[in-house]
Amino acid sequence: MSERDAETLTQITRQEGYTSSDDLLNADLVIINTCCVRESAENKILGKIGELKKLKEKNPNLKIAISGCMVQQPGALERLQKRAPHIDIWAGTHNLHDFSALLHQAEQGGKVAEVWQEPKMPLESTPQAEKGKLQANVNIMYGCNNFCSYCIVPHVRGRERSRKPEEIIQEITDLVSSGCREVTLLGQNVNSYGKEFSPVYDFADLLHDVDQIPNLLRIRFITSHPKDLSDKLIETVAGGNKLCEHFHLPIQSGSNFILERMNRKYTREYYLSRVNKIHEILPKASLTTDIIVGFPGESEIDFEQTLEIMNMIHYSHAFTFMYSKRSGTLAAEMEDQISLDVKKRRLQRLMSVQNVKSLAWREQMIGNTYEILVEGPSRTNPERLVGRTRGNELVVFNGPSELIGSLLNIRITEAGTWTLVGDIED
Repeated sequence: MSERDAETLTQITRQEGYTSSDDLLNADLVIINTCCVRESAENKILGKIGELKKLKEKNPNLKIAISGCMVQQPGALERLQKRAPHIDIWAGTHNLHDFSALLHQAEQGGKVAEVWQEPKMPLESTPQAEKGKLQANVNIMYGCNNFCSYCIVPHVRGRERSRKPEEIIQEITDLVSSGCREVTLLGQNVNSYGKEFSPVYDFADLLHDVDQIPNLLRIRFITSHPKDLSDKLIETVAGGNKLCEHFHLPIQSGSNFILERMNRKYTREYYLSRVNKIHEILPKASLTTDIIVGFPGESEIDFEQTLEIMNMIHYSHAFTFMYSKRSGTLAAEMEDQISLDVKKRRLQRLMSVQNVKSLAWREQMIGNTYEILVEGPSRTNPERLVGRTRGNELVVFNGPSELIGSLLNIRITEAGTWTLVGDIED
């Protein structure tokens, strides 16, 4: 979602006559689009803001903008302005589409700060995804209604608002006309898309309609909340031609006690029933997840229940985190916080278990052939190409650059913890 916001800001600045540059020292404008989901991200941003102060001292004409979730937090703007008076533009999440107006004010020599507390403009006022790319992220909704006790997102992104399906389909159609072959549909909880619509039109309906767009090769989506994962949605993915058989389904904890404290609104038993339904309808579907360790009140028994889930479900990958306080959330005020040492130890154990599982998942793919969308040269070895399976597995192989953007059948020959190696089938 933050990457998509950054793309929006890039497009707006291009419309104002700016061009992208890799040369920070000679830049006329620097924008940091911020995240505040975890404390580590916020600390990195604060460090980068400090570095830019030195850059501005060397180049007084440089304009610096800070935007996004970190600025949107209650009381954050005033605190940050005092800490970083060298910043020219402050913008929240609700008024990114109005960034050009803020930029004009700053170009006239003033400093400007505008952080709306609620969205005021239509959803379609935000620029569409950048055309001409092989892959594109497309927002289908904004905001979140779930209020998990550890999460700041509803406070900085607002309540759920779904875009009209015809606008989404037109945007994707335009992207495909410009060369896009894969889209990822974005939302804090895509499974609740369209709940405010009448007559009924839900996420499964949207997936079905996007699947009909000519010349589009792949459709992905993120993120799915387990409580809203319907049989209809799973069946729609199974019946689609371009819908990738990959579900990112965050469990966060394997303990019902912790899930309740997190306000996740499902039990481990319900989560397992959803996973079983996925495998019943789509036996070869891949699953990934998010897990938080060291949540306030998490006992050793609670943690062991999370490890038990990890051993029960064959996740191809798990994004694992230590719990981090976020001011403004209920969990930050809970008294039974877990020590850093305990959180680190649990995280290492969890990662060790998942690393073994991830390697085993990929090793069982050796000898099999998978359809790959060729994305481009490998970052670590530009002489080779990379692509992904429909299950979102990264595959490295030899081939000419002319294959970029095409679908190939690749036979897997080697497997690592995170990456597969293969050969093009004749």
